[in-house]
Amino acid sequence: MTDGPPDRESVTNGGDGRAARYRDLMQLYSRSAGSGLPVVLLHAFPLSSAMWLAQREGLAPVCRVITPDLRGFGGTMLGDDEPSIDLMADDVAHLLDQEGIDRAVVGGLSMGGYVAMALCRRHPDRVRGLILADTKAQADPEPARANRERIATAVLESGTGVLVTESLPAMLGATTKERRGMVVGRVRGLVQAAPPAAVAWAQRAMAARPDAFGTLRSLTVPALVVVGDEDELSPLPDAQAMAEAIPQARLAVIEKAGHLSAIEQPDAFNRAVAEFVKSLD
Repeated sequence: MTDGPPDRESVTNGGDGRAARYRDLMQLYSRSAGSGLPVVLLHAFPLSSAMWLAQREGLAPVCRVITPDLRGFGGTMLGDDEPSIDLMADDVAHLLDQEGIDRAVVGGLSMGGYVAMALCRRHPDRVRGLILADTKAQADPEPARANRERIATAVLESGTGVLVTESLPAMLGATTKERRGMVVGRVRGLVQAAPPAAVAWAQRAMAARPDAFGTLRSLTVPALVVVGDEDELSPLPDAQAMAEAIPQARLAVIEKAGHLSAIEQPDAFNRAVAEFVKSLD
């Protein structure tokens, strides 16, 4: 499965009166499809907006799907700023301004979920609804932070091979690894395409992120929590904890899918998202 040309591709542009406000923010390359209620989907680490091909195709009849490349990935530059999930969230708020969108449904898978939760904390007035897929709200414990730094250092020294050997196996569910060879190959290619500098930057940004349960408990908009039932990295208990913390949340479990449920079981993922988006109209 390859990522064909999107319905529309754009790069946000600065240069208006908000330039000073956004001097530290990045112009995000994005791919969009469809019309109607805007739904911004933020990609997993270490992938890009290419992972959302099936969502741009499948959800376009229901909503306006906007899939940006986060800092350093895909078509977006990395810049010289210190690693920060908060800065990535501010980039997304900047994208909404550039797209003329006041409020959007914001969703993220894995790292994208961390960015989505940071957006809810820093820019709650921009969020119409929240989708958290295969992610978690707690901060990294010290062993996880140390492992992220180890991987960041290894990637900068030797390239992304460590991600293929160490990270890729845990990103996919058992069913995918056994039966979906094309999906495994596609994800491997996306992982190998990740720029080492962006990989290291994102690892350090994720390691420094704060606990987000306070943000989730204060949400005033509906939320959908999605998890693959074979997810080893952000398993069902993590999803249940987030759903229980959010005042207006529903939980969708995607069968026979691992950490990349949107890629492994796109039809089931899209059904859950489409039902949620329709409930917001």
